[in-house]
Amino acid sequence: MKRESLGVVQRSRRQSLRASAAYGAVPAVLAAAYAAGTWGEPRRASMLVVAVAMLGLAAFGWTMAGRIARTRWWIWIQLTAAAVNLAGSAGLGILGGGVAGPLGTFIPLSVVLLAIVVPPRAFLVSAGLGVSAYGCVLVFSDPPPPGYPLVHGLAFACVAFLCLRHSAVLASLRRRLADSSRTDPLTGCLNRRGFDERVAAELADAERGDGPVTLVLLDLDHFKEVNDTHGHRAGDELLAWTGQELRADLRAHDAVGRLGGDEFAMLLPGTDAADAEIVVERLRQRLSGCAPASLGSATFPGDASDFAGLLLAADQRLYRDKAARVRRAPTAAAVAGARSGIRPSGPVAAVEARERRRHSIADPGWTSMTQTVVALVYVVLVANDHPHRTGMVALSLWGFLTGLAVVAGADWLSRSRLARPLMLAFAFSAFVSCAAIATLDGGVDKPVGIGVLISIPLLMLGMRPEVAGPVALAAGGLYLLVGLRVGDVDGWYLAVQMLEMAAAATACALQGRAAAGQRRMLTRLSRVDVLTDVLNRRGFAERFAAEVAHSRRIGRDAALLVLDLDGFKQLNDARGHAAGDDLLRWVAATLRARVHPHDIVGRLGGDEFVVLLTDDGDAFEVAAELRTVLGERTGVSIGAAVLGVDGDDFDSLYASADARLYLQKKPAQRYARS
Repeated sequence: MKRESLGVVQRSRRQSLRASAAYGAVPAVLAAAYAAGTWGEPRRASMLVVAVAMLGLAAFGWTMAGRIARTRWWIWIQLTAAAVNLAGSAGLGILGGGVAGPLGTFIPLSVVLLAIVVPPRAFLVSAGLGVSAYGCVLVFSDPPPPGYPLVHGLAFACVAFLCLRHSAVLASLRRRLADSSRTDPLTGCLNRRGFDERVAAELADAERGDGPVTLVLLDLDHFKEVNDTHGHRAGDELLAWTGQELRADLRAHDAVGRLGGDEFAMLLPGTDAADAEIVVERLRQRLSGCAPASLGSATFPGDASDFAGLLLAADQRLYRDKAARVRRAPTAAAVAGARSGIRPSGPVAAVEARERRRHSIADPGWTSMTQTVVALVYVVLVANDHPHRTGMVALSLWGFLTGLAVVAGADWLSRSRLARPLMLAFAFSAFVSCAAIATLDGGVDKPVGIGVLISIPLLMLGMRPEVAGPVALAAGGLYLLVGLRVGDVDGWYLAVQMLEMAAAATACALQGRAAAGQRRMLTRLSRVDVLTDVLNRRGFAERFAAEVAHSRRIGRDAALLVLDLDGFKQLNDARGHAAGDDLLRWVAATLRARVHPHDIVGRLGGDEFVVLLTDDGDAFEVAAELRTVLGERTGVSIGAAVLGVDGDDFDSLYASADARLYLQKKPAQRYARS
């Protein structure tokens, strides 16, 4: 079971609590301004008292968010605050003239905002509280125009559902990105970053008295000879088999990670030193047939009190195990048995490159469809004798069909360069249609008038601000134009509705921006090697496919270099893994500094690097130059393969470059220098 660190969880909770507090202050600020601006009207003093109380609650929630986030009751405190805020909004709605008054949309809009910041199960509670509060306003205030509660209730419910759905999609995307950022793509084990985070969490639990924790380190015997004799493909598949067998031998709450190359680590919570010896021997026997290994273990708190100490103790025991055993490279039959014994892994929680964009394109289409259905319900059930009934139905059908077209074409649009102009044209059509329906109905204060503004929060949540911002401003201007030219709309009604929606749009934009920042960070972490800061296997494969496709389109040459450090295993064995890690970081930095800025550098694992050359230079000359430069600290073998000559995809180019790499190796053993 993969776990985030406690600090990350608490920061996420604190952000959610502060967002709820900030959103809860919006109705209070607008109500206070409305009360002050219409002070001569009845019940304004009571309205101001309620608004000040709500502001005080919001300020308290913002201030105490850090402390609340550290308690196990944080979600219940958040829901209690939401209930109090909804009760306050209900009071303001009653004092302000009911659901059709200037303050009547506070409750449904608060529910929409809660859909963004609270978990789905908690939102069901919030939605129930919102329905109850809205019902109280209906019962205890002036009766609204016919159809007003029906239309507003359905319209805001649809937007709240779409916001909740959008947030759930983004949360799923973040979870999958987080998983991929912690997983080694070759073996399916935790990568170094994921394993370090897991160790930190388990040691924190152990310090609170949850029992001992054992760390086991594992290093395959003579793995370099497998690569040299059978090729890197065979070595990769042997590593994949090893990861498979290690995961199969562990309990559900244990963890296994690949720290780099042929180095694996296991974390065994609740396992003491005596049990660790049994586990080590069992693992040794399980791997001995195809991938014999040296192992060392250390237990908290007996051997060390922190992760660094555990690593040192386990590493020392691993090297003692190396010295005490007769180590042999796996035979050809053993390697073949491991390669044939790899079982298909379960479904991978993949993240498609255009997934977020596809959902962001589809959301406006869904909004248009739901809001036009609401308008049709209004026409059929309430306004069936309306003089402009035919025009309203026609505009609603147009909005529904164009929204359906956007939803159906979201996948194509996500890949097309025409996406932005087409979506802007759709937004213009949707907002003009809503404004025309409101005009035919008699103004923006009529039941369907809110349709001009109601989709703005979702747009700001899912689209880039530089795109959604101008659209939102245009929609606000259209709403104001209809409000001033059609019907007899109270100025305060216009002002409060527009300011309220502007606050909601700003809140959604900030939430969307924060979510986008998290996605960018997680995307980078899932594609970048944590040790060397170059692309990992997953990231290089994605960039390789994109760059090769681009090179073919423009007729540009491309070539793949495969690099293998000479004697790297001996360096690790002689001077320790810290020296090896330092050399790997230097090699990665040197490669990035020496190749063209548009070229792509990656580390596939261990001491194996790859470079995709995307300029028109000679790949074999570049390989010779890199061999000379890297020779300052380490011997290196480099194989090159040219796109279109040696192959047309990564597998064929890799096979050709790998074959040339091994033809180039000298018979004598070469060693990395430090």
